Amino acid sequence: MNKILFVGARIWDASGASPFDGDVLVERNRIRAVSRVPGQLSQSGCQLIEAKGMFLMPGLVEGHAHLSFEAVTATEDLISPPPEEHTLLTARVAKVLLDHGFTSAYGASAAKFRLDVAVRNEVNAGRLPGPRIRAGSLEITVTGGLGDESRLHNQRNAPSIVVDGPEEMRKAVRLCCREGCDNIKLDVSGDPFYPQIPASSTPMSFEEIRMAVETAHGFGKLVNAHARSIGSIQSCLRAGVDVLYHCEYTDDETLDMLEAAKDRVFVAPTVSLFHTMLYEATPWVTQDVARAMGIDQLLEASRRTHTELRKRGIRHLIGGDFGFAWSRQGTNARDLKFFVDYYGYTPAEALRCGTFHGGALMMARSGDKLGEIKEGFLADLLLVEGDPLADLSVLLNADRLRVIVKDGQVYKNTSSVAQRRAAA
Repeated sequence: MNKILFVGARIWDASGASPFDGDVLVERNRIRAVSRVPGQLSQSGCQLIEAKGMFLMPGLVEGHAHLSFEAVTATEDLISPPPEEHTLLTARVAKVLLDHGFTSAYGASAAKFRLDVAVRNEVNAGRLPGPRIRAGSLEITVTGGLGDESRLHNQRNAPSIVVDGPEEMRKAVRLCCREGCDNIKLDVSGDPFYPQIPASSTPMSFEEIRMAVETAHGFGKLVNAHARSIGSIQSCLRAGVDVLYHCEYTDDETLDMLEAAKDRVFVAPTVSLFHTMLYEATPWVTQDVARAMGIDQLLEASRRTHTELRKRGIRHLIGGDFGFAWSRQGTNARDLKFFVDYYGYTPAEALRCGTFHGGALMMARSGDKLGEIKEGFLADLLLVEGDPLADLSVLLNADRLRVIVKDGQVYKNTSSVAQRRAAA
């Protein structure tokens, strides 16, 4: 029987309560007991982890994972790798995320059809290291929409499925479900990368979105949508989309609609992409180019919208479109500080977005529970040398993540190093 006992940790359970000193017992793949009195739980048959002076928290959840993106600078970087090499790249990224404390990854979309699916299956079988993965589909778009890279004189196989009309949408979603995807991705709005379809535009129709949702939900799958414009957000909410990405442009009606759906939907602002494009993307994207694309205006719109949504109790997810050359995989925990700086979250509230909210999304429709240190919850845990509530940047240093437990299994344990350092 697999039993792990964390002894004397400073426990942050993600419930909204303050941290407390205590012990945590993990049995098989679940948290079996949490004690606020150190030394009270039996140590018989347990692997002991001396956690005194360290911070125990739930594992992080990447809510907008692009596992097949690695140092991308242009769409061609997603198209050109052969499937074999791209599968290996996806497996590398999965390990990078786990190494950096992300024990779960909700796949937003994949660059090729079954990249997320294949790596998820290997991780689940124990043959590859990686987080819990909900596998993303290819992006589904419409002719002329985000992700349609073709022109009449130049047909291209972009990382998307191009459909027109509800019946073509039904078939595309069924195909994604047949091939093993957990999440269906829709490109509903435009984007600043495409001048002919700006972020304020909404190329996909309501009827197409509704068909995607009805079909995916019929298979027990979730639907996530690229939705920057007011029209795209409202259509997605009316159609029953589960996860909304970006959501920069809003008005009072849209904010009210989001608030009304706050117990059903999840929202990922993806603030990191715009912050890094505006301030850290040279030489790939200069600040002048970023401003010409309107990135500064979108970042300000994001600040206004998501500050208001925080006040209204929206379930925000961290996940900032990582995988570009200027926002590398492994730095995903930067979103926590961005939530504090841009949206007014406290560090504890931001951490809750990255654990409890993400865990609820990962377990949606499953009946299981993840993202809190609480009896009966799945055992994904991080033991951190340092206090993230005082300094969120400690989570960016993989060496400070002394113990990583995923599904009740110890993936990494260097707790003795931290103890020797503390003694010295």
